[in-house]
This record gives sequence, structure tokens and C-alpha cells, in this order.
Amino acid sequence: MTSFDTERQTAERLADIAASDPTDGAVLAAAVAAVRLAGRTMLDAFSERTRTPDDLGSLVRAIHANDDASLAIARRLLERSLPTAGWVDDELEGGVLPPGDWWIFDAVEGNVNHVHGLSEWGISATLVRDGAPHLTVVYEPVADRLYTAVRGSGVAALNGEPLRPSTKTELKAAIVTTGQARPGESAETYRRIGASVTAMLNSALVVRMTVPATFQLGLVAGGQTDAFWQHSDVRSGLAAGALLVSEAGGSVTDLQGRPWSFASNDFLASAPGIQREALAVLGEVA
Repeated sequence: MTSFDTERQTAERLADIAASDPTDGAVLAAAVAAVRLAGRTMLDAFSERTRTPDDLGSLVRAIHANDDASLAIARRLLERSLPTAGWVDDELEGGVLPPGDWWIFDAVEGNVNHVHGLSEWGISATLVRDGAPHLTVVYEPVADRLYTAVRGSGVAALNGEPLRPSTKTELKAAIVTTGQARPGESAETYRRIGASVTAMLNSALVVRMTVPATFQLGLVAGGQTDAFWQHSDVRSGLAAGALLVSEAGGSVTDLQGRPWSFASNDFLASAPGIQREALAVLGEVA
């Protein structure tokens, strides 16, 4: 028996335990096993020597092949662990989910990076309960970084160690980040992204723009960076990171300062000490 077979059997056993007694701890353990197994599969298919496909059609086919390979591993395990939960099929969708339990699974978050031989990609699974992220697992296979959080616990962790946001109180000392949520956004959304980047360039220490969003939100939760904003409602890019930041003790709102939810049109996660100033700067973008 290979080590992969052993890991798969463990994941199946944990899924069955969760199905028979769906406590947060059991479901989280099952999700960790499923996400790790999918991540191992995608790591086997990854090479930093990979170069960009020749055309858009080849790129899209490679992305879909990655999604299919990851889904084939993780979906049945996650559904087995919590048979009553629904499944969000389109990872680029936004908006409110119906009541009950739903899995938001990003089969290869940062898939475009994987296809291009860049290391910033991962697997995420977030259980949404009655409209709010309830527990999440994010795995970055190249760096072997595993983020976890459960709503109401007051703990978000990286490889088992608690995360805390930065204690900065000045935006001029802050590293801030944004990114494009999906291809094909509206011209108005692109205008707002550009205007917000310009506004932050005039106010923050350093402005970064990259994907995937969840990776950037993990850095905010852990205090390596200080804020992330996005003009987007894409659930799969925000659900996991919003829970990580909030449970770590950070601030999560929309760009008007209201509590963020899946009904929000935009998003800001930040260290508490710079939230008000970041909102003021981003609020200037009409």
C-alpha cells in the first residue's frame, strides 16, 4: 500500500466519524484530511519549470483539468463527512446562500498560478452555515502551510499556531494588498480597482496586487501584511479568509464600514488599528 492510499484511508475514516457525529472538531478534521489529500495530488502535478500555455484555450483546458483532478479527490470526502450539506458548484459565484449548511470548495485556488509554475496556489474548503462562514481549511501545498478556523472560537491557526493581526496604527506604515477577483469584470469595477490602488499608493507604505485573495487574507490574519480590499462579491475568494481574519482578531467589513456578509458588494479586512484610515481612503473611490 502506498502512502497516498494510507492517507486516503485516513481521510475516509475521518469523514465517516464526522458523518456519525458532526461536531465542529470532527468536521474540521475531516475537511483537513480531504484538503490535504487534494493538495498532495495537485503538488504531484506541479512544477516550477512549467511555463505559460501557448494560448488562452490551452490555459483554460489546463485550469479545468486541475479543477477536475482536485474535485475528484475532495468532493466525495467532504460530502461523505457532512451528507446534509449542499455544494456550491461555481467558484466564481457571489451572493447570499440559502439557509443550512453549504460547502464552498475552491479546487485549486490560484489555479492560474499553478498552471504557470508559480507557487502561490492552494486548496480551500469552507463550511457556510446559515449564511455565514462557519469553519474553514486552507492548504498551501508548496509551502506546507495549513490554515484553520472555526467561527466563535476566537482562534485562527497556521500549522496549529494561533494567528494575530498586526498592531499598526498608521496606514503610512502599512503593507496593503488587493487583487482581481475574476476575469471579465465590468469596466466600472476595473475603474474602481485602478482608482483604489492609486488612492492607496498615496496613503500606504507599500501596495501589492496579486492573487489568490485567500493567501493575502491569511497574511492579514497573521500580521505579515496589514490590509486587503477587493471590489468583488466572489464567495470562494473571501469566505475562508474572512473567517481567518475575524477569528484572529482582525476587522472584516465592506468598504462602507458595515459588517461584511455574502450580500456585500465589496470587502475590506485589516488590522484593527488601521481600519478607520483605510476605510477613509477607499471611501474616496466613488
